[in-house]
Amino acid sequence: MGVCRVHFMRNVLARVPKGSAEMVAAAVRTIFAQPDAAAVADQLETIADKLGRQFPAVATMLREAAPDICAFAAFPQPHWRKIWSTNPLERVNVEIKRRADVVGIFAHENSVLRLAGAVLLEIHDEWAVAERRYLSEGSLAKLYENSKDEQPKEVEGAHSELVA
Repeated sequence: MGVCRVHFMRNVLARVPKGSAEMVAAAVRTIFAQPDAAAVADQLETIADKLGRQFPAVATMLREAAPDICAFAAFPQPHWRKIWSTNPLERVNVEIKRRADVVGIFAHENSVLRLAGAVLLEIHDEWAVAERRYLSEGSLAKLYENSKDEQPKEVEGAHSELVA
């Protein structure tokens, strides 16, 4: 599963002195500024090596989280800005929680599932027909290896998550 880069950065910066936080943050951000997946992986290793001399805990965090924080790079580059954050998922969770709080108490588990399903269907419909889609059709077409069979590429290490 991909990790939100903002949340990862918060975790990293919690391990460094405040005086070094800006330098460490700038170095880690360079990982996400690379043009392709190979460059992202190489930059992560380079930054882990450089920061590891002064902040070994940060280097360990980078290396352990590498598959998760670099999961976005398995997708076409135009998608990166949309998927390297978990903000859309967090918004979905907030909307489900908001509607569940209105109901208060559910009669049984199926009631909760129906409510969550309704929210997810509403969001899906919004994204499917809205003028300003989350990911355009042209952009999504890049996920397909062969337009004849229209099977999505397998993305290693990426998993979908419904409600946390």
